[in-house]
Amino acid sequence: MEVQDPRMPPRRWVVTGASRGIGRSIAERAIASGDRVCLVARNPDITEVARELGDRAMGIAADVTDPDQVSRCCEAVAGAWGGVDVLVNNAGLHRGGLVDRIALDDFEAVLDTNVGGPLNTIRSCLPHFPETGGAIVNIGAVVGMRGFAGDVAYGSSKAALSGMTQVLAVELARRGIRVNLVIPGFVSTEMTAEIPEKARARIIEDIPLRREGSAEEIADVVFWVAGSSYMTGSIVATDGGLMCKL
Repeated sequence: MEVQDPRMPPRRWVVTGASRGIGRSIAERAIASGDRVCLVARNPDITEVARELGDRAMGIAADVTDPDQVSRCCEAVAGAWGGVDVLVNNAGLHRGGLVDRIALDDFEAVLDTNVGGPLNTIRSCLPHFPETGGAIVNIGAVVGMRGFAGDVAYGSSKAALSGMTQVLAVELARRGIRVNLVIPGFVSTEMTAEIPEKARARIIEDIPLRREGSAEEIADVVFWVAGSSYMTGSIVATDGGLMCKL
């Protein structure tokens, strides 16, 4: 376990979509360094997940598409720990479908979660960042940069999140808040575990490193990006080289 420099106060994180997979791994990585993390998810079991991670964690059940729920969440963190230093927008929704078949309700639900959700959390956290600034790390996707048939909703939402990252990197720089985008590739999680083995093999064949990534590897990069004091507006692909080949 990495121990935080005792000369540095523990950072206060808010991580959405933190009940499992990449989100939970990010929370575990930050806690292992001595930081404090508020784990946010729609699942009410998030309080139990946080309890398992120890006294540096708190869990709050909130839907990122609901501005009031998100606002109450950020206020609770600020009330308990005095503010927010790092926000990670990891919560996401995926619904596939070709452009002439996907239901409009599904398309809108994906954008509401993957674009509206980060907007809500950023707006809610901003009053609680210290005067010295902080970090926002958005979690993107390869499909937001490269086209995949049947992913019009998810691809559109992640492309929009990339644009939001670029705009806010400029807009929030004057407040010392750095905004960056981390793009995971094909990562081994509970979600990808449902992919048939043949389809999994085809995906891995297109990855130059010839393997899936792990949630822990993504968490390491997010942790590093959150602490990089001269990085803002950057797109950090962590995909085993997948985008280089596509």
